[in-house]
Amino acid sequence: MIPIPGTRSADAEPGTPDPAVTELRHLLFGADRAQVHGPWQELATDPSMHRQHETDLSDQLDASYRRLRRLNRITDPFELSRDPYRLTALHEWTGPLDGALTVLAGIHYNLFLGSLLDHDPHPKRPLTEYAAMDRIGTFLCTELAHGNDATALETTAAYDPADRTFTLHTPHVGARKFMPNTSLAGGPKSAVVAARLLVEGRDHGVFLFLVPLTDHRGTLPGITVRPLPLRPGSPVDHCLTSFDQVRLPYEALLTGEQGRLADDGTFTSAVGSKRKRFLTGIGRVTLGKLCMSASGIGAARAALATAVRYAHHRRVTGARPDRRVPVWAHRTHHGPLVEGLATAYAMTALHRVATARWAERDRTDPEAVTVAERQVAVAKGWITWQARALLIECRERCGAQGLLPVNGIVSAAIDVEGTITAEGDNLALWAKTGAELLLDRDPPPAGATEGSLSDPAVRQRLLQTAEHLLLVRARARLREAPAGDGLRRWNAAAPAALDAVTARAEHQAGAALLAWAVRATDPQARAALLDLHLVFTLRRLQARSGTLHGERHLTAARLDELPDLIEQAIARLADQSLTLVDAFDLPERFFALRPIANADYQEAFEDAPAHGDLTVGA
Repeated sequence: MIPIPGTRSADAEPGTPDPAVTELRHLLFGADRAQVHGPWQELATDPSMHRQHETDLSDQLDASYRRLRRLNRITDPFELSRDPYRLTALHEWTGPLDGALTVLAGIHYNLFLGSLLDHDPHPKRPLTEYAAMDRIGTFLCTELAHGNDATALETTAAYDPADRTFTLHTPHVGARKFMPNTSLAGGPKSAVVAARLLVEGRDHGVFLFLVPLTDHRGTLPGITVRPLPLRPGSPVDHCLTSFDQVRLPYEALLTGEQGRLADDGTFTSAVGSKRKRFLTGIGRVTLGKLCMSASGIGAARAALATAVRYAHHRRVTGARPDRRVPVWAHRTHHGPLVEGLATAYAMTALHRVATARWAERDRTDPEAVTVAERQVAVAKGWITWQARALLIECRERCGAQGLLPVNGIVSAAIDVEGTITAEGDNLALWAKTGAELLLDRDPPPAGATEGSLSDPAVRQRLLQTAEHLLLVRARARLREAPAGDGLRRWNAAAPAALDAVTARAEHQAGAALLAWAVRATDPQARAALLDLHLVFTLRRLQARSGTLHGERHLTAARLDELPDLIEQAIARLADQSLTLVDAFDLPERFFALRPIANADYQEAFEDAPAHGDLTVGA
C-alpha cells in the first residue's frame, strides 16, 4: 500500500509528530524556525497570497502590490531590512506563491530601504513614509548600455555648491535605467538611483541618491518612465526610466565611508578607488544574491513536494492489465525526483551556511568580508542554476498536468530565470570568482583520497581534489597562453576556472549536507541524510571521473562500484520520499491550492477557475 502524503506511519501514536520529520525540519529551518520562517509560512495558507493566473496581467500586478502591503502589516520593516535571516526566509516562502511579490519585496526591503539604512542618516531624510509604504521604494542601477559593467554607468548627478543641490541627468538613451519597477502601479514611488557624482567637473565615482519618482497624479517633472515589452513570468512593471535635469536637495546624496561631501563641494572618502566606492555603496546587492537564491530554493522545494505527492497517487496500468500502480513505483520516474531531493537538501544546507557567513562576518576584517562575499556569489550561481534544473525536471515528471500554471511548477520555472540574472548575472559572478581563485595559492587538499566510496569523508575529499585539479589545469592554460594579451590568456583559462567554481560549490554543498547528517540524532533522519549525501556526491564525482581517474584518484575498480552505490541509495530514499518532502514544512492548505498535490486531484479540476474566454464548440 502506498502511503498518502501527510499521514503517519502505522506504529506512530496518533497526533504525535514524526521524529524523523521533526528533526529534518529542525535542520532545514533552524532552531528559531517559528520566529524566522513562521510568519512567512503562514502566508502560504492564504489563497489571496497566491498568484491568480486566470486574471488579467494588470490585475495580477495590482494584486502583487496589495500582497506587498500585506507583508508590511505583519512585520517591522526596519528590523526586517536589517536581518539577513528573516529577509532571506521571506523570499524562500513567497517564491512559490507569487514571483512578482518576491521581486517587489526584495527591491523595497533590501535594495531600497536597506540601502537607506546602511548609509548615514539625515534629519531631512526621514524613512517613516517608506516604512509605512505610503511610498514604495525601488532601486535604479543597471542602465540600458551597462549591466555587469555597472561601474561604467553614465547617469550623472552634478553638485552646485552655490545652492547645495544636485542635477540628476540621463545624457543619452543608453544611460536610461533599465528594468526597475517605476510605473504608476502600486502607488507613489521613490527610488535609490545610482549616478556619477560630479563636483566642478571632477568625477568622484558612482554614488546613490534618493529620488522621488511619482505621486498620486503621475510622474514628477523631469522624469520619463516607459514600460518595457512584456516578458514571460509573473508580471512586474519593468520600465525604462530617464532624468532630464532633475534638481535634488543636498540630503539626496547617500553618504558613508565610501564618500562624504561638504556643503562647499569638498569631497572626502575612506575608500581609495572609484570601483570600491561604488561596490561599497551598493553593498546590499550581496544580500540580494542570498535573497534570489532563497526564492529559487523555495520554489524548487515546493515543486519537488508537489511532484512527489502527485507521483504517489497518479496510478498507471501495471505489469498485469487488472493491476494499477502509482507512477512512483517506476524507477524511471522516481529516480530523477529522488536525486532532485538530494540536490534540494544540499542547496538548502549551502544557503544556510552562506547566509550565516554573511550575517556574522567581521565587518572590520577585509579578508573576512571578501571570503563571505565569494561564498555568497558561489552559492547564488549554483543554487539558482540548480533550481532551474529541478523545476524543469519536476514539470516533466508531472506531464501535461505540470504545464498548468495552477499547479505552480511551470510559472516558477519561468520566474527562476530572473533569479539567475538579478543581483549579478551568474556567469559574470562566476567569471569573477574563477579569476580570484586562479590567484589564490591554496595548498592541495589534506588527507588521502583512497578508501571506500561509501565513506562520506572520502567523497568530500574527492570533491575538493577535483576543484584543486581543475584550478591546476586553469593555471597551466593561463601560463601557456601567449603573453601580452590578457583577454586571450583569460579565455584560455576560463573554462577550467569556471568548472572549478562549480566544483567548489558542490564540495561546499556536500560539506553542509554532511554536517546536518552528523548532527542528526534520530536514526531515520540520519540515515536519510547520509543517503542524500551519498547520491548527491557520487553523482558529482561521476561527472568528474575523467579528471579524477586521469590523476589516479579514482581507480577503474572504484568507478565500477559507483553506479551500484547510487542505485542502492536511491532505492532506500524512494521509500523515504514522503518523509523528506513532509520535512519541507509546506502546509496542507498550500497543497490544497495545487490540484495535483492531492489524492482527489481529478475531482479538484471540476471547481478550478477556467482561463480566459476559451470555449469548446463548433
